[in-house]
Amino acid sequence: MSAALDPTLDSNLLDHIEVETRPDPAWAVIWMHGLGADGNDFVPVVPELGLDDGPGVRFIFPHAPMIPVTCNNGYVMRAWYDIVLFDNIDRHADEAGIRANREAIRALIARENRRGIPTERIFVAGFSQGGAMAYSVGLTHPERLAGIVALSTYIPSPKLIEAEANAANAATPVFAAHGAQDPVVPPILGERAAEAVKAAGHPLQWHTYRMPHSVCLAEIEEIGRWFKARMAG
Repeated sequence: MSAALDPTLDSNLLDHIEVETRPDPAWAVIWMHGLGADGNDFVPVVPELGLDDGPGVRFIFPHAPMIPVTCNNGYVMRAWYDIVLFDNIDRHADEAGIRANREAIRALIARENRRGIPTERIFVAGFSQGGAMAYSVGLTHPERLAGIVALSTYIPSPKLIEAEANAANAATPVFAAHGAQDPVVPPILGERAAEAVKAAGHPLQWHTYRMPHSVCLAEIEEIGRWFKARMAG
């Protein structure tokens, strides 16, 4: 297994980290970090997924742009979109920011296409705000994706999904999971998102774990099994 900063083929692409489970990968996973973190956050999960005995997979871990985040007193940090305010448990997200970074993730998908990996072999994944982007990208992408992994997250703009849900991804499988003791993104938000994608017809695998706003080994191992099943199908 190797990990290195990817030599960028397009200077407009998001900065990112790349990990390949073996040379000449046939599949790709674009995995987005949470608010205030960066692409390094989930690099350590790759060996825990148990994918070494399967087809090669390229993991791309992009870094979100540095922007001021209103709900965090305007502090500048890595974020996929601004959170304008909290209303009870609901988040009011900047839809323009979601759209802009959705295009940035689509550019990474297109770059993988140019490198020989078709869209139907590309997963989008993310944790917290990164998972919100995985939903926003995956449910509206104009070509079928391999799947969506949404961890400890929510749908940031249901109106955007309703307006732009694409028939190409109407049956894209979803793996969604949440910590039962999450004080940052209340579990009810994850449950609402899971119910929405299931109601829309997506094959859904839903898990809860006894943990706060984090990931755990049992969850990562289950994601690995889910990846394997999709790749074998």
